[in-house]
Amino acid sequence: MSSIKTNSILRSFIVIPMIATSLSLSSFTASVDNFVVSQSDDQALSAQKSAIQLEREENAAKIDAYFASGNMPLEGYGMKMVLEAEKNDLDWRLIPAIAVRESTGGKHACKSVSFSAFGWGSCKISFKSYDHAIESIASHLGGNNTKTARYYANKSVEEILKTYNPPSVVPTYAQEVIAVMNKIEQVKL
Repeated sequence: MSSIKTNSILRSFIVIPMIATSLSLSSFTASVDNFVVSQSDDQALSAQKSAIQLEREENAAKIDAYFASGNMPLEGYGMKMVLEAEKNDLDWRLIPAIAVRESTGGKHACKSVSFSAFGWGSCKISFKSYDHAIESIASHLGGNNTKTARYYANKSVEEILKTYNPPSVVPTYAQEVIAVMNKIEQVKL
């Protein structure tokens, strides 16, 4: 056998296994790196979700504590208000503050219709439950109801309030609701 042929055969026994081994190791290393990155991404996402949930729970607790301090019927609906505000891109304090301004948190809800603690529709609109009322009000105020979107979509809290109850009707309405919003936020748990 010629020395060239022998060298080629020997190289194939050495080089091919080396290439195969290095390829396997590099793909194994990449898989491990991806797993580690994926795991740390999952942990970061989980921590972020936990922080968001903790904030929701704290905000809901503040709403419920505020309602409890005044013995208001809407106590216990804090989380529903927080979730609907989040879903409709509203300030979490807006819905409960309107309920306080309109009916003292349900104490003086409209008598002629059901579950109307928000003054919506000048006490002419009934709701199936407080949950339904909260969902409906949040949808309208967030500009997500096709019937009223032109009035509420893409507005600031103050603009929403001035549409909800215009200054020509109650000049200080927006300021009154914003004052309640601030009180809710300042509740100590």
